Amino acid sequence: MNKKLNELAERRTTLAARAATQRAELSQALAPWRGALGVVDQGLVALGFIKSHVALLTGAAALVPLGRWRTANWMKRGLMVWGIVRVVRSILRGR
Repeated sequence: MNKKLNELAERRTTLAARAATQRAELSQALAPWRGALGVVDQGLVALGFIKSHVALLTGAAALVPLGRWRTANWMKRGLMVWGIVRVVRSILRGR
């Protein structure tokens, strides 16, 4: 059994060394792409935000044609309603 365990340990060491070498090579190969891949990653994060907040973005898009001042008034109302909802939730959870 010891011989088998030694062989497995040697194989594991060899594979770990090979993986480290491959990671280093891949990192060097992808170095010129880091900036572009970072932009793509940020785009995917933004897309995830948009997907999870569709109602918020739809409401904002609906307010755009109203003009600056009317939009500001609606945003104030929305903020007030949001605050009331938070207070009511906290009261209901406290019960």
